[in-house]
Amino acid sequence: MKIRIITFLAIIGFLSSCSEFMEPYPNGGYTTDDIWEYQNMVQGLIVQCYDYLPRNYNNTEGSYLDGATDDGVITNTSHAIRRLAVGALPSSSDPFLEYWTRDYNGTYLTNLFLKDRNGYNTRFLVDEHKNDLVRTRLQGEAFALRAWFLWDLLQKFGGKGLNGEMLGVPILLEPIEIEEAEQLTRNTYDECIKQILSDCDSAYKYLPIAHRDFLVTNETDKAYAGSRYWGRFDGITTRAIKANVYLTWASPRFNPNNDIARWDSAAVYAKEVMDFKLTIDNVTNGFNKTDGVNWFNPNFPGIIFASRYVNANDAMERMFYPGGFQGNGVMGATQNLVDAFPMSNGYPKEHPKGTALYDPKDPYKNRDPRFYSMIFYNQAQAKKNETGAVMYTFENWEGGKDAPGPINNSRTNYHIKKFVFMGLNWSDNSPNKQPHSKFFIRWAHMCLAFAEAANQVVGPIDVSKYGISAKEAISYLRSRKTYSNNNGFLTDPYLDEVATAGKDEFDKFIKNERRLETCFEGMRFFDLRRWSTSLADLNEPVRMAKIIRNSDGSFTYDFSQTVESRVFKSAYLPIPYQEILRMDNLVQNEGWDSWK
Repeated sequence: MKIRIITFLAIIGFLSSCSEFMEPYPNGGYTTDDIWEYQNMVQGLIVQCYDYLPRNYNNTEGSYLDGATDDGVITNTSHAIRRLAVGALPSSSDPFLEYWTRDYNGTYLTNLFLKDRNGYNTRFLVDEHKNDLVRTRLQGEAFALRAWFLWDLLQKFGGKGLNGEMLGVPILLEPIEIEEAEQLTRNTYDECIKQILSDCDSAYKYLPIAHRDFLVTNETDKAYAGSRYWGRFDGITTRAIKANVYLTWASPRFNPNNDIARWDSAAVYAKEVMDFKLTIDNVTNGFNKTDGVNWFNPNFPGIIFASRYVNANDAMERMFYPGGFQGNGVMGATQNLVDAFPMSNGYPKEHPKGTALYDPKDPYKNRDPRFYSMIFYNQAQAKKNETGAVMYTFENWEGGKDAPGPINNSRTNYHIKKFVFMGLNWSDNSPNKQPHSKFFIRWAHMCLAFAEAANQVVGPIDVSKYGISAKEAISYLRSRKTYSNNNGFLTDPYLDEVATAGKDEFDKFIKNERRLETCFEGMRFFDLRRWSTSLADLNEPVRMAKIIRNSDGSFTYDFSQTVESRVFKSAYLPIPYQEILRMDNLVQNEGWDSWK
């Protein structure tokens, strides 16, 4: 293998919640042979990997990916993800190629650090004890990052090949650049899963359980351990990764024989993370299971793992607000998603007790309190957090300023409120822009993973195996504060009813709860695929709200209008076309015959 010339950026470590790179190390280029003489360069191998992680939801693996599901519609009809959704994505416009390259670049750096234990054996500090703190943490991070990159690759590119075999991606455990590799083959899906799990276990042996000051017993160690490394991988994060990996591996598409042991492992690891939050991380000003998510606090205690934050940022507000409020209206929520929200008593609107509260002439009244913190609808008001003053009122009827037509208005007559900071008004003399980051894994995700897996193993209400039931895990989410800090369901008779109905009904219920909780986070695209066994499950038409304003000021709503059809010919994403051309031994995923 040729010696790679590398220019790394020195680091100063993480301060509280994020890390920033300094200027390039003096004298520029170093080869892979001599970087080991410079401890800052060796640390840079790991820190640079974090810069490969997305830092917000405004990308094609974040909110835009929901535009290829039944939750969202992208306004720009030429957007690559929209073209994917309608079966018109050309090989020349692959929106996922950059992630293939990114993940393998990150893998290269971790493999360089791990090879022959060179990174671990680097002398970082003179003091033996503090040197051990640094090198063991970095060694653990290297394994965790390699697991993360492979998991991201597997989610995006794993699938049944044209040869009929369930395949993953090439596993690289040596510092080989993907651009130079021409003879690689895809490992099997199961081999990739096992490598991810193995790397998580290796990472766990080296990492502290969490980066928290209160877990560091020696005060002088806090310069090299503790909360200054918040935002970097720790032990509990590797448990969360394993929970998510097992959850996918246990799902119907990847578990045709329904191996219950996989579901059990998903439940065990998710419960381990939940227990850590409930019993260790619930210190003063720490985790509280009743708190709603604060998307603008990069130190929000409900985070398991999140990206570095972008400070004073308004990307999500620009993305989701309509043109009338100086936004770009790039996506709209679907009527399908709106219909998935229950009524204010917790019952679905199709249930007799839900129907009793539903008014077709005022369909947004008496809805789930979570609905009002996620979706802007006709006549909804954007109120400023600090004062409650109305900043904007939505007019989504035909002829209204927020109706479809302009390029910066949603095509569905719904706009998205999730991730939007309600204290921001660009008309203010000093607009209040807040930090934004991506919460890759959080408390709610683990509750959902546990509930789904535990229900498959023991049903909704059994507590004997795991100490809590699937029903209790879901109750944590439905009863906590909303994103707008309003009360959730203080009483929840429907939860009792659906849990009593048995495993199958509760499974449908959990999937709907997961849909509501994770909308626009880029997760439903993969959830639909792991749950599905046919393309019909992925190709449900998506609907909009057609709204007519009557002469008396009332409104007539038609929710039957299809705004876009889904035309997926494959349940899997394609292996990047340029990689198929370059590497003769790569097998393309089924349904992408024209990309081979």
